[in-house]
Amino acid sequence: MALTVHVDVVSAEESIFSGLAEFVVLPGEAGELGILPGHMPLMTRIKPGAVRLKLPNQEQEELIFVAGGVLEVQPGLVTVLADTAIRGKDLDEAKASDAKKKAEEAMANKSADMDFARAQAELAEAVAQLAAIQKLRRR
Repeated sequence: MALTVHVDVVSAEESIFSGLAEFVVLPGEAGELGILPGHMPLMTRIKPGAVRLKLPNQEQEELIFVAGGVLEVQPGLVTVLADTAIRGKDLDEAKASDAKKKAEEAMANKSADMDFARAQAELAEAVAQLAAIQKLRRR
C-alpha cells in the first residue's frame, strides 16, 4: 500500500476535492512544487495552473485548474486555498480562448478602460487554463 496524504482543494465557491493522494504537483510562485507524504511544513503562494493529484488505485492523475491562491502543507494534510478552482473535466477551451483574446486586445489598446495589470492577470489565467486543457488532451 502506497503512502498517502490528505488533500483539500477549495475555492471561495466550493470544495473541489477532499481525499487521499499519493502526491500533489502544483505551480508554486518560484516554480513547480511536488508534495509527497511526509513533506516538511510549508506555506507559499501559487500561480495559475494545474494541480495534479495522483490518487491511490487510480491510473490517471486528477487535474484541477487553479487561478492562484495559497498552499499550506502540514504533517498529513495539504490544503490548496485557490482564488478560483475548476475540475479539469469542466474546463471550457472556447471560453478560455475567448478570455485570452480579450485580454490581449485590452493590453494592446492603451486607451482601454481595463487597466494593464488586470489585463495581464486575466491573460495569465487564460493561458494557464489552455495549458491545463492541453495536459488533459495528452493523456
